[in-house]
Amino acid sequence: MKTTLTAAIILAITGTATANEFDDIARGTVFLDENQNGLRDAAEPGIRGVRVSNGIDVVLTDDAGRYELPVTDDTIVFVIKPRDYKTPVNEDNLPRFYYIHKPAGSPTYLNFRGVDPTGPLPTAVDLPLIASPEPDRFDILVFGDTQPYSQDQINYITHDVIEEVVGIDAAFGISLGDLVGDNLGFFHPINDVVSTIGIPFHNVYGNHDMNFDVSAENEHLADETFERVYGPTTYSFDYGPVHFIIFDNVLYLGEGNGYWSSVTEKDLTFIANSLATADPDQQIVLASHIPWNEINNLDKLLGLLDDFPHTFSLSSHWHKQHHWFFGSDRGFDRPGGHHHLVHNTVSGSWWNGAPDEFGIPHTMMRDGGPNGYSIITFDDNGIPEADGKKYSIRYKAAGKPADEQMHIFLDSVILASDTAKEVVVNFWAGSERCTVEMRVPGQDWTPLEYTIRPDPYFEQLKARETMLKNRLGVERLQGMIEVGSELPNPNDSTHIWTGTLPAGLPKGGHAIEFRATDIFGQTHSGVRIIHVR
Repeated sequence: MKTTLTAAIILAITGTATANEFDDIARGTVFLDENQNGLRDAAEPGIRGVRVSNGIDVVLTDDAGRYELPVTDDTIVFVIKPRDYKTPVNEDNLPRFYYIHKPAGSPTYLNFRGVDPTGPLPTAVDLPLIASPEPDRFDILVFGDTQPYSQDQINYITHDVIEEVVGIDAAFGISLGDLVGDNLGFFHPINDVVSTIGIPFHNVYGNHDMNFDVSAENEHLADETFERVYGPTTYSFDYGPVHFIIFDNVLYLGEGNGYWSSVTEKDLTFIANSLATADPDQQIVLASHIPWNEINNLDKLLGLLDDFPHTFSLSSHWHKQHHWFFGSDRGFDRPGGHHHLVHNTVSGSWWNGAPDEFGIPHTMMRDGGPNGYSIITFDDNGIPEADGKKYSIRYKAAGKPADEQMHIFLDSVILASDTAKEVVVNFWAGSERCTVEMRVPGQDWTPLEYTIRPDPYFEQLKARETMLKNRLGVERLQGMIEVGSELPNPNDSTHIWTGTLPAGLPKGGHAIEFRATDIFGQTHSGVRIIHVR
């Protein structure tokens, strides 16, 4: 039965939805969960002025913490967490900030279970918040595609990355989609492992996190299992002075037809409504799975950011790293453009490559970057070394010291008659806006030239693998490297710098120094020792 909205409710809604698009009205209270049991007890007060959404519209709670929102028979109602509050988490440290309304549940034909029937809409959909002061400066932990295809690969994630960050002093984590590799039964095992880090994790919906057994006309059902485990694919929250928006930019084309990248009008409306409630001076951070240059309606998305001078966004998906700075070429005229980071991945090159001494594949990515994760710092007062920016990024390669940020490709032994050798530096987290310099002992720093080209070390790895395959055959090669497939082919890397050693270096050993300065003013160093004979 359709429910007619009252004029008061319509005025409270910042979106464009109309009454005849919905089936019912969800009513409830956002309350202070003082005993943290997830239920509203008689003495627990409502919280005024909190944003609540149905995935399109955004309303504010009244003086008693009450809200009303229209819903269909496939709606997730959620609270937009305000500053200085936290939401409950489950046993896997997944935030529980929503109520799923699917009276009939997900289709039963899905290979992986979706949402169980939720039954009639409750009289009250109450949403708990817990008081929790938040600082102006904080860190978050960021993962790109963990993407395990087997339990062995979940073990690689555990020992290669998770064990490094257990107990990290970060406010929360964001995992940028492709949480698993098509087998949605691995959602729970990967959550179980990630939960040991000890911080809440927000998870982005990726193209390998979908129910593939739906038709194009039922594309909206591709996220049924994801919703059961993680909740909405598009939502927002505040932490400290920052407004975070997680959104879905993967559009499934139906069974056997793949996907493309777009943002639905529904999600664009929600993003607009969420931004309408943000402070114009807030740092706005958006996270999706597919890099933004692939979004077919990127102009609409960027247009929503026009009034916000402090924006930054994240994606993953490519299994290599790249910085975009979207500017006037995409209709975005802010000085410096909009910074979008295509993040490196936890799984590297899909856990391929020869194993190390502990049996974990080196999984170097096709741009020569190691697998790993990032720590992003936010500070509302500006970060001095970042020239006053409100955020900075530090990449951490798995299993390497935190200050190791580059690979230097230079012959170890050089003839005195031929010292003018090419130098190649892969500064893993770099971009065309960074600088990389070289210094020979006793000489001044010399800038290297930014160059888009394949990483020579990865080219050598691939060449050795190809040679072994030709000698041993594919089956024996795969048995040696303990993975299901070979390394990908080298790609052009967008974080390479090149130069030439000065001619006439004297015989003997030389410690060649390298210095990289990123877009945040952070300086990283490296050394390569050569012998001239």
